[in-house]
Amino acid sequence: MLRFCRSPAAVAVALAPLMLGAAVAQSQTAYPDRPVKIIVPIGPGGSYDLVGRHLADVLSKRTGQAFFVENKPGAGTVVGTQAAAQSEPDGYTLMVGGLSNMAFNSALYSKLGYDPLRDFIPVAVIYRFGYVMVGRKDMPQLRLQDIVAAAKADPGTITVATAGVGTGQQLVAAAFMKAAGVKLLEVPYKGSPPAFTDLLAGRIDLFFDSIAAGLPYVQSGQVRGIAVLSSKRSPLAPDVPTMSEAGVPGLDVDSWLGIFAPARTPPAVIAALRRDIRASLPDLKERFEKSGGEIWDLPDKRLDAFVASEHQNWTKLIREAGIKLD
Repeated sequence: MLRFCRSPAAVAVALAPLMLGAAVAQSQTAYPDRPVKIIVPIGPGGSYDLVGRHLADVLSKRTGQAFFVENKPGAGTVVGTQAAAQSEPDGYTLMVGGLSNMAFNSALYSKLGYDPLRDFIPVAVIYRFGYVMVGRKDMPQLRLQDIVAAAKADPGTITVATAGVGTGQQLVAAAFMKAAGVKLLEVPYKGSPPAFTDLLAGRIDLFFDSIAAGLPYVQSGQVRGIAVLSSKRSPLAPDVPTMSEAGVPGLDVDSWLGIFAPARTPPAVIAALRRDIRASLPDLKERFEKSGGEIWDLPDKRLDAFVASEHQNWTKLIREAGIKLD
């Protein structure tokens, strides 16, 4: 067949499509051929770390290649996220991303060393968990509607704990105040544990935290579960109504986590990752549910629009609330 090609250049031209196809096929089947690092932009413990470690475990077993977590905390989630953005876009450095580093930080910091939409490709969004509003057990207002009415009648007298400036707990509280049209008196704490200490002691009226963190206190009767901030009741707290059911419609807040790759990571690598992650979800279901969350298999075609929408909505809310970290 090659006798029709009368020069080495012509031969090269004729073979180019075949060579390209072989290279693409090889890249799809060879990845990964060495260990893959998953950057977790917080310290050990917490939901980011949980997702990273569980996913690394199941991907290692599925692919036969090592996936491992590197915790890279600092400035909230900024240091680790910036390091991931600057990594080689070859599929061998990935990152756990969620509301904090993909949505909150753009508004919380006036100068950020990365752009969550420009510098990353969303590979998969696989985990979500809800928040619950809890109140001190001897609070005179028994229902959410009563709390809203009291807050409107005397703004700033009902207190709400936050786990620090720019945390999910503070921003969920801000979302509630906006949706309900009320003003609560914010009392900042350094994390959830001291906030719960004062809530249990009756020194604080309200607190917003993840269902996993708040539910044990509700089940033990130490605090009152007022409402969950999701579109449906949590199977872990079926007696606690949603915000819409309790009288504040439209406040559906789910926190989520997924895997992101640096921009310009080859499409074949992204496709291989998506295939392996999706195939691993059944192995993650029980692990995620034990942590108070659930599997979320967001379709690939919706990923870009979803992350962009979350970034836009939370940036708008944070700026309107005037919350800054620098």
